[in-house]
Amino acid sequence: MIIPTENFEPKRQAILNAATQLFLTNNYRSVSMDKIAQAAPVSKATLYNHFDSKNDLLVAVIQGICTSIVQTVTQTLSTTDDIKSNLRKIASTLVDVIYSTGGLAIHRLLVAESHEFPELGQMVYDKGVRPTQEQFETYLQQLNDSGHFSIPDPNFAADAFFSLLEGKLHFRCLLGVQPPPNEREKAQLIESAIAFFLQGIGYEER
Repeated sequence: MIIPTENFEPKRQAILNAATQLFLTNNYRSVSMDKIAQAAPVSKATLYNHFDSKNDLLVAVIQGICTSIVQTVTQTLSTTDDIKSNLRKIASTLVDVIYSTGGLAIHRLLVAESHEFPELGQMVYDKGVRPTQEQFETYLQQLNDSGHFSIPDPNFAADAFFSLLEGKLHFRCLLGVQPPPNEREKAQLIESAIAFFLQGIGYEER
């Protein structure tokens, strides 16, 4: 699970760490600001000095995770021109997040709270899902512009690649009917998704 630690003063980061742990291991509604303050540990005055409410704290936790994912994808796409290497790094980042115990717990929490807290789902989409897909879509468009590929719909292709990494496996893990994949299984999933995707966009090894 990616939890950013840079650019936060120690007490704020301690609060975020404690809240993240409590949100992931308990029912969100059962986690009180008192419990978060005790786990940090900080005074309630300090806690409320940083966050007005539990909802604000949950938003900060989710937003931090989304920001870290977007930054990782940005760094990955700027480090090399090797398309297979780029795909592997992006896929590894996403798979490590979505299949981690924390990632699955966050997903369940978002679904459970979306009815009473709809702005949280919108924030996750706006800060995490959409910019990540848009970055990858832009990358695919750049491959088109290079003249080496002809991808008719980069938006659909970007969505298809991410979908290959989830599918029924992710749904089964969310339901708890199957444990998260181990490192060997994740590597196999990534390589299979990349091979299928590259075939779909007409990539040929040189």
